[in-house]
Amino acid sequence: MSQLTLDAQALYSELLAGVRPLFRPGMRLVGVTSGGSWLAERLQQDLQLPGHPGVISSSMHRDDFSRRGMTVGVQTQIDFDVNEAHILLLDDVLYTGRTVRAALNELFDFGRPASVKLAVLVDRGGRELPIQADFCAARMVLPASQSLALARSEAGEFSFNVKNR
Repeated sequence: MSQLTLDAQALYSELLAGVRPLFRPGMRLVGVTSGGSWLAERLQQDLQLPGHPGVISSSMHRDDFSRRGMTVGVQTQIDFDVNEAHILLLDDVLYTGRTVRAALNELFDFGRPASVKLAVLVDRGGRELPIQADFCAARMVLPASQSLALARSEAGEFSFNVKNR
């Protein structure tokens, strides 16, 4: 695993500025586990929103579930009524679109939101589904043989990890 030269902290600042125009009164934050949920937690604080953001796991709705199986980690936790809610869905990296599709399916298991906007730190292209972010802080291209993921230190600082598959 090696460190990527993208400055995740600076990109978070861009994300914060970029979601402000998307945000509407009463909008709820939902982060895709794990990088997206870390972003949602930080945004919840920085936007001084009451309550807690939702956390959504895409594992049960993935189209490769039979190959990947259940991942150990946080399961979906949404403590507000999704019906008619305006939701800002957050993820760290947008690649094929399959994780976002699975997260949307999971979200709709909880109700029918009025709207869903998507914000990501990095869009790395390579889409396999017609999904795009309403806001992304950076765009980059990585070979399909590499994966990019947000990391968070114990102090809460963000960085990126790149791995060869």
